[in-house]
Amino acid sequence: MALTRKRFEASKKCLHYNDNAQCHPQDDPIFDQFFRVQPVIDHFSNKFAEMYISQRDICVDKSLIHFKGKLKFRQYLPSKRARYEIKLYKLFKSTLRYTHRLTVYEGKDTRNEPPECPPCPGIDDMHRQLLKDSFMVELVEGARKLRHVFLFTDLLLCAKLKKQLGGKSQQYDCKWYIPLADLSFQPLDESETAINIPLIQDDELETIKVKISQLKSDIQRERKANKGGKGQERLRKKLSEQESMLLLLSPSMAFRVHNRNGKGYTFLTWSDYERAEWGEHIREQQKKCVKSFSLTSLEIQMLTNSCVKLQTVHRVPLTIGKEDDESSGLYGFLNVIVHSASGFQQSSSMCHCHQYDHHTVEYSFHIVYKSESFMTLASLLVPIDLFCSLEVDSFGYFVNKAKTRVYRNTTEPSWNEEFEIELEGSQTLRILCYEKFYNKNRPVREDVGESSERLVAKGQVQLDPQLVIGKDWQRSVVSMNGIEVKLSMKFISREFSLKRLPSRKQTGVFGVKIGVVTKRERSKVPYIVRQCVEEIERRGMEEVGIYRVSGVATDIQALKNAFDSNNKDVAIMMSDMDVNAIAGTLKLYFRELPAPLFTDELYPNFAEGIALSDPVAKESCMLNLLLSLPEPNLLTFLYLLDHLKRVADKESQNKMSLHNIATVFGPTLLRPSEKDSKIPTNPTQPISMADSWSLEVMSQVQVLLYFSTTGHNSHPGQQASEHTFLH
Repeated sequence: MALTRKRFEASKKCLHYNDNAQCHPQDDPIFDQFFRVQPVIDHFSNKFAEMYISQRDICVDKSLIHFKGKLKFRQYLPSKRARYEIKLYKLFKSTLRYTHRLTVYEGKDTRNEPPECPPCPGIDDMHRQLLKDSFMVELVEGARKLRHVFLFTDLLLCAKLKKQLGGKSQQYDCKWYIPLADLSFQPLDESETAINIPLIQDDELETIKVKISQLKSDIQRERKANKGGKGQERLRKKLSEQESMLLLLSPSMAFRVHNRNGKGYTFLTWSDYERAEWGEHIREQQKKCVKSFSLTSLEIQMLTNSCVKLQTVHRVPLTIGKEDDESSGLYGFLNVIVHSASGFQQSSSMCHCHQYDHHTVEYSFHIVYKSESFMTLASLLVPIDLFCSLEVDSFGYFVNKAKTRVYRNTTEPSWNEEFEIELEGSQTLRILCYEKFYNKNRPVREDVGESSERLVAKGQVQLDPQLVIGKDWQRSVVSMNGIEVKLSMKFISREFSLKRLPSRKQTGVFGVKIGVVTKRERSKVPYIVRQCVEEIERRGMEEVGIYRVSGVATDIQALKNAFDSNNKDVAIMMSDMDVNAIAGTLKLYFRELPAPLFTDELYPNFAEGIALSDPVAKESCMLNLLLSLPEPNLLTFLYLLDHLKRVADKESQNKMSLHNIATVFGPTLLRPSEKDSKIPTNPTQPISMADSWSLEVMSQVQVLLYFSTTGHNSHPGQQASEHTFLH
């Protein structure tokens, strides 16, 4: 039987744990306002002290308890939301928030003494503090698990965030912990983890991205319409779920930590940058941790509970916290010139110095993939083979976008290479410097051994819109603890980069209608397309990231000029160039067509056709639209499509699936002229510019992916896909 509120209030007034006859009168100086309940306070305070006695990290702090009723010693705090509260002073362990003793503040005239410290023999100067925490993906028996990992000054804690039910506060469940004195850190290469990492299809990730873009659009629409908060809250919950799923499925680069018994735990991350960052923090702190220890179950529970207040990352680190279009990053193209690097010799004498640059750049220790040793002084003093890799963020995680050529036998490389990097809501540019070395004991060919690479240093540059938009080339020096990389950057916004402008020089091939070029050449497919495809199929089919990794802009420009001037030696030029520059030239040709390969007139029909839910109607619509293309456009597309399928057949070597290829070529082949760039939508439901762009790109990717995964040889255009019609 439940007790009614009135009966409970009446009983509470008569609730006493002491004999009131022994209570001193109120005018007595030693009158105790808590006389009736003092035994209860003493009981819990003593129990707190008996259960756990800490020997370090002890401090005194105040705590507030909300109180609505009448009370003489309640405190009026106008700056607080509740305003009227009871103030407590607590003696507690700072790292665990565990209370040993407490006392109630009764006002200015109180005679209560501060709570006594429990006996703390052997207190040392070691204070457990949180150094780093983030959401990570742990690989458990072949399954991906989302974890929140906390690195303290003396241990690494892996926790699982419990589901919040009924409005309860956030809680963590400890999965495991390793004292840093017992921990070993081991990066793993792809060959060691590829078998155990569950394969995630690219189309699955792209589907999640489409849902994220759509949910962001819906949130923007709800906010602009000034609708109630419940609808927005529901959408944000769905967005958080999708972003958590993307975070769970997207990483594939592994590293492992072991405890002193040899038990290993494997984490997945996106880049060497995160992997090196964790290794750096762990190794640096291990120099200060010489003693092993173990925690009791109570200590583990209290430490896990403290993580709720100590955490610095409060949500899935993607886009859930972004409220407006300004915070969604940059869309367009970033031109980056990697000039040179210096300081590799000097950095050897500083490899144990951890003075970080005051900008956003940090130094990373050298991590060898198959050992835990750092780079030695001797390895830095001799000439080495060096290259740089460039990464940008998109949908909350980082993707490799460009790579310089390997500068051999030097400690002061001078690349002077320009790259054009497409940005999709990007906010950060990362620079990773690698040393390339060869194992002659495991030869791949007679003259070259098996090549490996190891990270030398890392840094990053924030892409601040106020500093890059509308600016000319911006020079920048990225410092990484003695190593400096010199860059120049120029941003071209989406509004300008999307323009398809006809070339003034109609005798060339770039910026000239495809029908004009094929008629002039008396060919079915432009010579530039055939030449680039043949060269890539000759030596670039197994190149990792082909068509995704940017080529050197100066090489691309040289090839463009050669094709435009009908240079007879263009084939010889291509044979000496990096294959990524040839792939970049082919992409540039299609991007600079004055009209897209799928034509401005038919683009809206393709966008509507791909959105059809009936598979039969979709197939009929898409096939009819494809056959409606002008003959040069159709034959060129089918020729290119056959090539892209052959590239995807080598996915195990080049890491380029059909979906990856469609992501690269979809906007290139379908993006309409600026005046026609639109996606079917309800005009009464406005969406943000960034989300509109994302949805339109997704639609273009889906169109190309549809033709890539559908057997186009079953329709009357079968003969068009044969190589015999080309010559």
